Amino acid sequence: MRQYLKHDEWRIVEEGFNPEFHQASESIFSLGNGKMGQRANFEEIYGGKSLQGSYIAGVYYPDKTRVGWWKNGYPEYFAKVLNSPNWIGINIEIEGEQLDLFSCQTEHFERALDMKKGILTRTFTATFANGKKVKVETARFLSMTDPECGLIRYGITPLNFTGKIAFEPTSTGMWKMRMPITTKNSGTFWQQTAAIRRLFCWLRPKNWIFVWLLP
Repeated sequence: MRQYLKHDEWRIVEEGFNPEFHQASESIFSLGNGKMGQRANFEEIYGGKSLQGSYIAGVYYPDKTRVGWWKNGYPEYFAKVLNSPNWIGINIEIEGEQLDLFSCQTEHFERALDMKKGILTRTFTATFANGKKVKVETARFLSMTDPECGLIRYGITPLNFTGKIAFEPTSTGMWKMRMPITTKNSGTFWQQTAAIRRLFCWLRPKNWIFVWLLP
């Protein structure tokens, strides 16, 4: 694996978008505050390979083990940290075209995690197939003062056109997790019990009732 991160005293920096290392970058640029953790997934839709990950401390699933259960001292169940509802999603359409770095031409891409301030930033210029070009600047933060608070700033600047830009915040909870052979579960751990036309979903794992609410 070639070195693609820039050396910096306080920041982890990726200059230029590297799709082949995207899932590794999603891990490297993750945020956490002790209450919740978030992989560095893009807010907007990404059509390439990605591993979505949003995790809440203390929310787990007691999954029965598949191998080794007959051994003395081997656990009958594993406590699996669940991939919780994705709270960062923002669908973005520019003049009816979906913003997707997998299909758009990307220039001046920089992703940086400030290890001193705990802020993940991303800037890039995207050019669509129709020639329209936009500049995107994002910032993401998980609060240590209010550990249940996650913040996103997302800005778009049209560079060579005037037109309509549509933002649609999304919350998705029914993720399937990648599972090892040691589990009998297919990867689906949540049961949706409610959904309304706002950023709200009510999900329940086994033996739990867990509410995920976004204003």
